[in-house]
This record gives sequence, structure tokens and C-alpha cells, in this order.
Amino acid sequence: MTREESEPKQYDNNDRDENVNSNDSGSDQHSDNSEHDNHASHHEHMVQDFKRRFFVSLALTVPLAILSPMLRSLIGFGDEVFFSGHMLVMLGLATAIFFYGGWPFLKGLVDELKDGAPGMMTLIALAITVAYLYSGLVALGIQGKVFFWELASLIDIMLLGHWIEMRSVMAASGAMEELAKLVPGKAHRLKEDGSTEDVSVSELQKGDRILVKPGEKIPADGTITDGRSSLNEAMLTGESKPVEKKEKDQVIGGAVNGEGSLTVEVRKVGKDSFLNQVMDMVEKAQKSKSKAQGLADRAAAWLAFVALGSGAVTLAAWLLLSAKEFSYALERTVTVMIITCPHALGLAIPLVVAVTTALAANRGVLIRNRTPFERAREIDAVLFDKTGTLTKGVFEVSDTVSFGDMSSEEILKRAAGVESHSEHPIAQAIADGVDDPYDASDFQSITGRGAKAQVRDKTVMVVSRRYLDEENIDYDHDKVKALLDEGKTVVFILEEGSPLGAVALDDTVRDQSREAISRLKEMGIKVMMITGDNDKVAARVTEELDIDEYFAEVLPEEKAKKVEEVQKRGLTVAMTGDGVNDAPALAQADVGIAIGAGTDVAVETADIVLVKSNPMDMVTILDLSKVARRKTIQNLVWATGYNVFAIPLAAGVLFFMGVILSPAVGAVLMSLSTVIVAINAKMTSLPDDKKEDEEHGRMQQEKQPA
Repeated sequence: MTREESEPKQYDNNDRDENVNSNDSGSDQHSDNSEHDNHASHHEHMVQDFKRRFFVSLALTVPLAILSPMLRSLIGFGDEVFFSGHMLVMLGLATAIFFYGGWPFLKGLVDELKDGAPGMMTLIALAITVAYLYSGLVALGIQGKVFFWELASLIDIMLLGHWIEMRSVMAASGAMEELAKLVPGKAHRLKEDGSTEDVSVSELQKGDRILVKPGEKIPADGTITDGRSSLNEAMLTGESKPVEKKEKDQVIGGAVNGEGSLTVEVRKVGKDSFLNQVMDMVEKAQKSKSKAQGLADRAAAWLAFVALGSGAVTLAAWLLLSAKEFSYALERTVTVMIITCPHALGLAIPLVVAVTTALAANRGVLIRNRTPFERAREIDAVLFDKTGTLTKGVFEVSDTVSFGDMSSEEILKRAAGVESHSEHPIAQAIADGVDDPYDASDFQSITGRGAKAQVRDKTVMVVSRRYLDEENIDYDHDKVKALLDEGKTVVFILEEGSPLGAVALDDTVRDQSREAISRLKEMGIKVMMITGDNDKVAARVTEELDIDEYFAEVLPEEKAKKVEEVQKRGLTVAMTGDGVNDAPALAQADVGIAIGAGTDVAVETADIVLVKSNPMDMVTILDLSKVARRKTIQNLVWATGYNVFAIPLAAGVLFFMGVILSPAVGAVLMSLSTVIVAINAKMTSLPDDKKEDEEHGRMQQEKQPA
């Protein structure tokens, strides 16, 4: 794109009155989204299913607990029989809990074994199956003790843990819907007689001619056959400046038309369109993202093998080395296998997830996908999109140059007076840059070149460099050369046809960007920038922010490839962006982070969303990820560590000393482990939180009278 193609253009006030339903996205959606929608609906169904199973199982557990001899004995009520046949009632309640509440785990056992990857589901299913079958036999008459209470409480806690986890980490998969919303639902199709008819975008065919009015979205990819206007493509291409379009130029579906009416011949529809190609890239990148097995699953897999091994060794040892009956050896075996599956393991990670998710939300960081968030602590490189991420994504006046004796302030007041009558983003930036602009009258738009008005009884014009070249108007090239070389947008102010000076505009850098990049580099992370803007703009921002590396003039479909290139260097990559063009790159990255003030599609594609549009929150993400990892390890140690003592004692290694772990004591240990895990998760905090608390305490002490 040449510099002239990015010069400012003006809205025509008359044309703006024709803008009708510019934001109407209609009821038509891309059919390609149905599979994605079904996936999101399936996730929501699973969350509700775990919730329903938990409450039903909990309700059935209450009478089971009242009837449980072990529980009554534990709390000092004795183990008297309430009524004849109470064991069969307990068996009935336990059967309902086992098959209804335990079904997800039984099904998960089959799935994990089919995949050859035993994990949490295998461990849970193994424990509840052993408890149910053995207790069922005892209820029907064989000698032993029932484990119905352990069975029910284990299922209840595991259902609760899975419900908490899924609700905390479920990502609303709405990226495809948000992409589809960019394209309006209706289009003004031109008939042969020159009249128009409103048709659904899905009815458009290649070769159709459509009318796009000022302010409307382009319905489909195509070529301009008549008209001239400026298009806002920032959310599609990353280009921060409105782009002038004329006959024979290509337009992209979803771009917002500016000041002029356009006639467009449709060139691409359906899967060939730009937006559908982006949708495909997003979907492929999401599917290709690795799905590493969690720490809890790995711990559960080991515990499943430990349970089987310990059970087998316990049974064999008691049968071979003791005079005890088979029923006693079997009871010891069952006790060992049940204790091996700790209740706290089902809550160890979900509780940390829930607490860190809430902690992050309070700081404006929304965690949508846990697995990439956990990887954030391993990040080696961060790729920042420029427009709207490191920069504000809006123009501001950066420089004013005078060609004569008139002050820069006077020149800017005249320019602001003219531009205050226009709604063009660059015009608004100039108008907003002055507190007290001069009054202007007789405003006129110069299509594609600028605008003019009467200011202080003189004709003042705000025009592009192209206008000066076309009208052979000379100006001081040296005074604006540096601004143009930096890639800034420069407009010229004329009074009665003579150049007074020039105003330069720029997409300004966010105040927090400098500190964020500095902090990241202190942490040993390589900072990169990726942008669709030209090389001069990218180089200037890179130098200003001390960025390690940048990629400029990157086309939308190339951004994901650039992320992949950095990943191939062996680096774990985080991508931060806010535009539609960033969506595939966000999905491709190991950790995708969206600036919340950007487009919904970028937010829906990302793993993490920064609500406050503050790059400093990138540092918060890294701290949170490290804290979450540390708490997860601690909780897993608390959840499984007691097995080191409980399993040998339950097996009876100290039987000769009269020490043996009863099921009741085992239940107490499991409960204690669960409480410790819950307290440890609740105490999760960030280093900055502690500093803030200390500072608050110090200030409170200073307020106290001596």
C-alpha cells in the first residue's frame, strides 16, 4: 500500500443520511458454524449433567449416611440396627448412587482404557466398583464390613470436583459466530434496470453487483465497479489507517464503508471468502493445539496401578502369611484399594482453578482455557499485535509543523475548526486535539482529498499530500520529510490556497506498553511485535518500545504462520492481539491472549482475555500461572501424600504391633486431606497482593494516634 492510499478522506454529510441498518447482521449465519455451535452446546450439557448428578447423589447419600454403621460408630451413635432389612435399603441407595452418580466415571474408565491412557476416571471407577461389589456381597450375607458410605462420599466429591472444574474452565466456543456477525445479513443487489432489491447474503452469487451505502458493512468480497470511498479494515487486516478504495480495487466482506457509495461486483462467496478462510484457519489451529494430560490424571494413573498392586500384595500376604480367614484378607484388600483413591484428589486442581480464576477476574484477566494458562509460566517469547494492543488503535495529533510565521497552535485551531464538521476518524482526531477550535461555516467535503470551510472569513482547507501534488501547490518538503519517513499520516492546512503548515497524526503507544515490555524482558522473555502496518511504522514503534524483533506488513493469513515460525525455533509462544486478523494467530499460539476492547472474535478465540486492554496484565498472567502451578503441586502432595502412611497401615504392616488402619480412621484421614487441600487453595494470592496488604497495614498504623 502506498502512502497516498492511506491518506485521510472525508465523509460526505449528505451521503451519511442514506445510511440504513448499517449494523444489521440479519438472521442468516454461516452453515459452517453448526458443528462449532454443537460443540459449545455439548460442553454446556456436560456441565449441567455433572451438576444434576451431584445433587441427586447428594440427596441419596443423606439417608445412606444415617443408616451407615461405620459412620454412626465414628460419631458416637453406635452401630445399632434401625430396622430389619436396613442393609438391603442401603444396597438399594448405593446401587442408585453407583450407577447414576458413578456413570460418568464408569464410562470414562472404558474410554481411558480404549485410549491406553488410564487416569483420574480409571482410579475413581476402580475404587467405587470395588467398594460397591464388595459391600453388595456383604449386604447379601457374606462376612465383612460395608463401604457404602465411602462409595457415596467418593462419588459425591468427585462429581463436585468435576462440576467445579468444568464450570471454571469451559470456554464458550463462539469464535465462528462472531466472525459471521461481521458480515451483514442483507445486501442491496442491483437489478438489470438499475433498481435494487434486498436479498440475503447467502443468496449472492459470483458476478452479482451490489450497492454499499456510506457507513454500511461490505456484504461480500469483490471488486469496485463504480464509486470511491475510504474503508475501515482495521478489524480485518490490522491496518490502522482507513484505506482509500476506487474503481477496480478489491474489497473484503466485513469492512466498514466510509463516506461514498460503492458498487461492488461479487468475486468470492461461501468458503472462498476472506472471512471463511479465516474461520478455517481458526478452526484448524484450535484443533491442532496439543491436549496434554493434566497432573491430576498422571497422579491418578499412578495411583490406579498402586491400588491394584497394593490390593494384590495385601490379599496374597494375608492369605500366605496369616491364619486369618479369606473374608478378613478381602476386607483388608478392599480397604487398601478404596483408601488409595483419595477424595481430595478430585478437588486438588478444581479448587486451585476456581480460586485462581476468581483472582484473575478481579484483576481483569479472564481465563478461558486452563491448559494453555498453565503453560504461560513456560513462555519464552511474546508476540504483540501493534494496532490496538501496544498502541491505542486510534489516531492522535503527534506533530504540528508551520511553513511560515503562524504558530503551530493557530494552524491547529484552524484545522480543528474545519475537521469538527466531519466524522472521519482522522478528522475527529484533529478536532479532539484542540480545546478551543475556531468556528467554521460552509463546510464542504473534497471526496478522497480532504475538506474545506470558511474560518475567520477565509477559506481554510485540510487536504492530503496527493491534493497538493495534483494542484501543483508547492510546500516545504524538508519540514515534513522526517514525519513521512516515520510512517505518520500527514495532512496539510491551506488558507486561501497557500500552505500554512502540516499536522501529523499517529496511532499512539499505550502508556502501559513500555513498562510491560520492560518487565517481560527482565523476566528473560523475548518480546516481538507483529503488524499489518508498513515497515517504517513498525520500526519506529519497535525502537520506541525497545522491542527485540518485529514482523511488518504481515497479511492476515500469514500471522498464524509467523507464530508457527517462532515456535519452530523451539520457543513457547504467547500471542496478544485484538483484531479478526489476529484470531488464527491467537489459536495457533501456545497461549492466545486477547485484548478485551478488541473484536469479539479475537476474544472468543483466545485462551485468556485482558478486560482492561492493559499490556501490563501480561505480567499478571505469568505470575498467576506460576502461583497456580505451585498451588497445584502443593495440593497434589496433600491429596496423595497421606497414602504413603495410610496404604501400609491399611494393609496391616504393623499388625504385629496391634496397629491397623480401620475404614473409619481412613475416612477421617481422607476428610482431613480434603480440608487441607481446600484451605491451601483458598490461601492462593499473588506477590503484589501481599505487598498491597502490607502497604495498607502500614498506612493504617500511620493513621493511628501516637
